[in-house]
Amino acid sequence: MCKVNPKIDLVFKKLFGSEDNKDLLLSLVNSILSEENKISNLTLKNPYNLPDYLKGKLSVLDIKAQDENGKIYNIEMQMIGHEDFGQRTMFYLAKAFSDQIGSSGKYFDLNKTIVINIVDFNFFKEENDTRYHRELVFADSETFEQYKQLDYFSIHFVELKKYDDNSSKVKTTLERWITFMNRAAKLSKENLPYELETFEIKKAIDELNRMYFDDMEREHYDNQQKIRMDAISLIEGAERKGMEKGMEKGMEKGMELGIEKTKQETAKNLKKLGVAIDLIVEATGLTKEQIENI
Repeated sequence: MCKVNPKIDLVFKKLFGSEDNKDLLLSLVNSILSEENKISNLTLKNPYNLPDYLKGKLSVLDIKAQDENGKIYNIEMQMIGHEDFGQRTMFYLAKAFSDQIGSSGKYFDLNKTIVINIVDFNFFKEENDTRYHRELVFADSETFEQYKQLDYFSIHFVELKKYDDNSSKVKTTLERWITFMNRAAKLSKENLPYELETFEIKKAIDELNRMYFDDMEREHYDNQQKIRMDAISLIEGAERKGMEKGMEKGMEKGMELGIEKTKQETAKNLKKLGVAIDLIVEATGLTKEQIENI
């Protein structure tokens, strides 16, 4: 059993965002890219190191990298969905793209930018949609044709909860990584299912089990674990309340009311405890403005 949760942003960054584990990041990224876009090397632009974290330079724990062709990657693990997550994704995409110019000011210096969101919630909520991976690109709204001269953006979503992680069904490298993330607490090298017996998965398990936390890192990890558990409890409780209301006034409307009310009650209680606004945002999914007005 892995002793830490790879879905926690700090753990994800230490696991995939360190120089010693670039092979794991390369495997993960290639598992998400299409066959014709596979890459052979990645250079970390913001590798994880403890001094930077302690100085507050790693307040956003995403991973930035560049491949041998100059393409820019922004990889993030997110456990809790926010109302503004779509806008946030577009902001990160635009910023990563524009930051390439630097002092040169030349548009020719701009390379394709790829955002990879690995999320532990369902961002796309279409009924009966079980696709756990999708790529979004710019395309003609009528013909869906893509144009090479505008092929500078790509957004990947990997929705962990949509994958049925029965290890016997694992066929692809992406499915191995999703299964690893979803079931890390139950995995060990001694009882690893045959379908997961690869060098990368074994190394990832080893890295999680020997991962060291400084006091500040431990505090962040514990807080994120608590937020995750509170969010799960929040959603489950809201769903129960919503279902009860739904019996009386309509299932869909009831669930919305139950979830919203429970979020506000949770935010109010966390504010009383002096919890930082950004942590309350992560715990409830409410916006900063909504929380400040409670």
